[in-house]
Amino acid sequence: MNIGSIYHRASAEMCYMRSEDEVVIHIRTGMDVSAVTIVYSDPFEDPRLIPDSDGIWGYREKMIYDKELTDQKWWTVVIRPKWKRLKYHFVLEGCGETFLLFEEGIFSVEKARHYGANLADFTIPWMNPKDVIRVPEWVKDTIWYQIFPDRFFRKGDICEKENILKWREEGTVSNGERFGGNLKGITEKLDYLHELGISGIYLMPIHSAGTVHHYDTNDYMRIDPCLGSDDDMRLLVKKAHSLGIRVMMDAVFNHCGAQFAPWLDIVKNGRSSIYFDWFFINSLPLDIERDTMDGRYYTFSFFSNMPKLNTNNDEVVEYFKKVCTSWITEYDIDGIRLDAGNEVSHYFIKQLNHTIKDLKADFYLLCENWHDSISWLNGEEFDAVTNYMFSDITGRFFMDVDFTKADFIHGMNACYTRYPEQYIRTCFNMLDSHDTPRLFTRSGGYDVFLQQLAVLFTFPGSPCIYYGTEIAMEGSLDPDCRRCMPWNSMDTDVRKKARGDVRALIRLRNEKAALRSTEYRFTCQYEDDRMIEYNRMDSDGNTIRVLLNCSDHAISFCNEKGHVLFSYKTENGNMKPGSVCIMKLPQGDCLEK
Repeated sequence: MNIGSIYHRASAEMCYMRSEDEVVIHIRTGMDVSAVTIVYSDPFEDPRLIPDSDGIWGYREKMIYDKELTDQKWWTVVIRPKWKRLKYHFVLEGCGETFLLFEEGIFSVEKARHYGANLADFTIPWMNPKDVIRVPEWVKDTIWYQIFPDRFFRKGDICEKENILKWREEGTVSNGERFGGNLKGITEKLDYLHELGISGIYLMPIHSAGTVHHYDTNDYMRIDPCLGSDDDMRLLVKKAHSLGIRVMMDAVFNHCGAQFAPWLDIVKNGRSSIYFDWFFINSLPLDIERDTMDGRYYTFSFFSNMPKLNTNNDEVVEYFKKVCTSWITEYDIDGIRLDAGNEVSHYFIKQLNHTIKDLKADFYLLCENWHDSISWLNGEEFDAVTNYMFSDITGRFFMDVDFTKADFIHGMNACYTRYPEQYIRTCFNMLDSHDTPRLFTRSGGYDVFLQQLAVLFTFPGSPCIYYGTEIAMEGSLDPDCRRCMPWNSMDTDVRKKARGDVRALIRLRNEKAALRSTEYRFTCQYEDDRMIEYNRMDSDGNTIRVLLNCSDHAISFCNEKGHVLFSYKTENGNMKPGSVCIMKLPQGDCLEK
């Protein structure tokens, strides 16, 4: 047995409370392990009253081989400790051998019997209700729609202080151009979003800033006049809520713009400024005309017009707590996405979390993070992170024909074993955004485009589409991915087809609880390495089956027994290359891996 592949720790994603009564426990092993048993008891229970079969006291329960990883297996069990305490170890079998894993290490059966009670079990000293990770339940049922306000829709008077250009529905754009999209325009199009099936809008920054993308905020309490007013924002949220649509704002608290009042005070007064410690300044003068690679002060990346805020400073923390309190009380928003949220201090996020949750208990606090985020998902900070690993694995499979079904399975399983179950429900899944090439352009064709959207809407998490993705909008890297929404040319064949298919996929996800659960199983009924197949299950025993033929030849699926709910390029029992089939299996029929 390869004991070097065995790993467990009684913390983070491997051991956590799912509820006040349940503990979820996972362990990773090598592929050669054929069975894992957890042996558990209360730390103070009389061992003489517990059945014993191998010299180590404890109740026994077989663990489930839950997911296959690259060269490893992921095992799962749910325990309901009678007295709210738990100690446990594992018995691992494989290759004709048996080993036991304790907190102190791995031992043979003989050594474990020899050491007996001197071996330390993994332990949960007490299951405190406050330690249960609680996330906003509504998020798992939400379909998000990301909006770049200046490029979405323009309604009403044009801002006279800016050079607003004529709405450009074809061709490229630059980050220096303004087209006059505004909050009134978004409000005007809420019925369009509602009809599409959207239940949450994510607004990119709307407060006064130096650029059209507004990620260099100059005034956190003043909406950019070119986008609208406080009244416009209140009306937008009110109408959205009347249609069952939640509203999330973008918050840029890691850095600010060069015209932010505290920064200007430092420019004027230097070290004598009362705001000097609000930033990370190493030397003067500041000089914002060149990049900051010399380290004179810290910024977002090396952009001199985006000085980095010191979120370790209590005054900064209090300031942004007041900002968020104002946004919630003034506009009644439902969530905040923290731009570059992994760069702000844990100290700040913990305080912000408590302030916000005391004000609005089911508020959604989302972190932008492109990497492993377990350090920020601890029940005290964020409710979710941007799940870029999901988009990376999905894109890699569809862009690389050498990326096999097994690679896709292992990648997705690695993605969905990173975090506790609660965070799997709320993870923010997307395939494109203002920071990436548009999905349709990256896909190179409609088939691959639709197949990836099928994955997005049938996997666990809270899916988000970027404005225009529903009509197969094109665009390469920033700024080309930030084109104006082509409202006057929505009826081309491709755009009508895309909108209809996206609406159907959204409706399917909204109607089928299995597609919103955290339970999924990859199956291997087809030998082809480019045929993706998986089942999604709910607590009532319903199973939705998803098939994607990503190969270059037709594949027969005539032996499938399900009722077809959505199909694309399927005919006479065959799935053509680039096809999608989503079906409901007969009750109780769930193919296992």
